[in-house]
Amino acid sequence: MTVPVLPTARLGTDGPFVGVQGLGCMGMSDFYGPTDRPEALATLDAALEAGVTLFDTADAYGFGRNEELIGPFLRANRDRVVLATKFAVERKEDDPSHRGIRNDPAYIRAAVDASLRRLGVDEIDLYYMHRRDPAVPLADSVGTMAELVRAGKVRRLGLSEVTGAELREAYAIHPIAALQSEWSVFARDVERTAVPAAAELGVAFVPYSPLGRGFLTGAFQAAEQLAADDVRRTQPRFTGANAAANAELLAPLREIATARGVTLAQVALAWVHQRAEVHGLTVVPIPGTRKRSRLAENTAAATLRLTAEELARLEPVAGEVAGDRYPDMRFTQVGRE
Repeated sequence: MTVPVLPTARLGTDGPFVGVQGLGCMGMSDFYGPTDRPEALATLDAALEAGVTLFDTADAYGFGRNEELIGPFLRANRDRVVLATKFAVERKEDDPSHRGIRNDPAYIRAAVDASLRRLGVDEIDLYYMHRRDPAVPLADSVGTMAELVRAGKVRRLGLSEVTGAELREAYAIHPIAALQSEWSVFARDVERTAVPAAAELGVAFVPYSPLGRGFLTGAFQAAEQLAADDVRRTQPRFTGANAAANAELLAPLREIATARGVTLAQVALAWVHQRAEVHGLTVVPIPGTRKRSRLAENTAAATLRLTAEELARLEPVAGEVAGDRYPDMRFTQVGRE
């Protein structure tokens, strides 16, 4: 498949221009079952050639191994790649079920140095607070992140899963280039406060899981079909009666895809891309994939235009989704709104 080079969009009011679709790299190392390392590395190269320039990782993915995986690719293409990584989710290899949220200044300073070491670079292009711990004032957490910019360790700052009020408060401490939160045909919570705040401030929105963790592609209909170690087995939307009900909601996507001669994934991604016009802000989704074939499919969606009638058919879907996005919603923006 021949894929046209992606158009570009700007991260924040004065940030770099990036391909209007990025690449989420998490699944190359963690969470979604077995991975093919050579194919994953080939997918990184194919993404860059297709015009993808924003590559997204985090220190929590694979206990740092995802950063190590991407490091050589990043260094070989340093002038072409905008690398985003994150801190705040604390994991322990000797206790895989452990999830802590750390926003304290000492932790942030240690985390950035560890990420720089694993990546093998002197500066991170976009550094996100992966999750907000409301017990730590933003003056302390974002204030420390701002120190990293002044120290030359980080170029620009990002936040993930914060409310509109939190984004405004953080922006007053230091400009925020990007807000990353879940946004898809199945997940539209961010439209309540976060999206309007981002549009008002000129913050780019980077939707993660724009394909509903693969559910919107039709690749699986229930968590039981996934590998035993796949994290989606723990997520309410993909289990039991919720999964069965949500599978029925794919009908309008499937009808549109069939009529247009495209895939369900392309319809779902086109919907996310068109949020930019609906809400008046920059939108750069980061669908994750480990395969070149899926990459080509995803990037082709960046220029697919859905009609007003097609968009109207998809409008009610999110309101009918059964189950929460996570088993514990406390550390998402929804949990604090």
